[in-house]
Amino acid sequence: MINILLCGNNKVFEGALTELISITNKTKEAINCYIFTMDATRLKPEYIPITDSQVDFLEQVIKEKNIKNRITKIDVTDLYEKEFLNCYNENAYCTPYTLLRLLADKVSEIPDKILYLDIDIMVGDDISKLYNIDISEYEYAAVKEKYGCWIIRPDYINAGMLLLNMKKIKETRLLEKAREMLRKRKLLFADQDAIFWSTTKKLLLPRIYNEQSKFNKKDTVICHFCKRLMFLPYPHTENYKQWQVEEIHKYLKCYAFDKDLEEYLKLKDKYDNKIEVTN
Repeated sequence: MINILLCGNNKVFEGALTELISITNKTKEAINCYIFTMDATRLKPEYIPITDSQVDFLEQVIKEKNIKNRITKIDVTDLYEKEFLNCYNENAYCTPYTLLRLLADKVSEIPDKILYLDIDIMVGDDISKLYNIDISEYEYAAVKEKYGCWIIRPDYINAGMLLLNMKKIKETRLLEKAREMLRKRKLLFADQDAIFWSTTKKLLLPRIYNEQSKFNKKDTVICHFCKRLMFLPYPHTENYKQWQVEEIHKYLKCYAFDKDLEEYLKLKDKYDNKIEVTN
């Protein structure tokens, strides 16, 4: 069983759907997926939890690939409020939902080993190649951040993919230290910075396990559609996500996941029609 952790609100549905399709199309081993969510409408009206109907649909999709696949929704609103209410980093560079992964040690259902994935990820190969890496002596395994390893420190990580050893993390108090850091001072990259500076021992993996810029490489296991810095024709950023199919074709020239995305478009249409009929 491969344990996976996703985080977000109701707006991550399309990302979760595309990501889970890509995982289950390439991985025979059963997937046990947890989704952390919360009600943060005190910050913004649109910050509502992922809905039960969305989760039920996601589980239905992955169970058609393997009947043993399952999804568990965990509402961590109370935990979040206790740890991060009015902290310096609630309005970080992303959303407060990026902080939810830092609560994993406080949730009893989370197993000793789990793979955290950002929602803007597609899987290009059997994910068990990543999951089965031995991290028994490390708190986690990660890949260097494409810009941060030059600007911040050579071993600076991208936290969009974290293979977590929860047993070791509880021993070293990594997440506890990260939460404390976030409460005490504003950090440029919030959760990512907090994780990095709280780390005792990590395993750095090859770029194929979190490819952040080349979207058609055949050996890629994890492809991360994160924001890119572009210099031509003038300095700017690009931030196209995998569910924006036309955009990733036009601007990223990415066709590596077309089979998965064709399935996504059909399933998304099916879900939308189902919701319309229900309403």
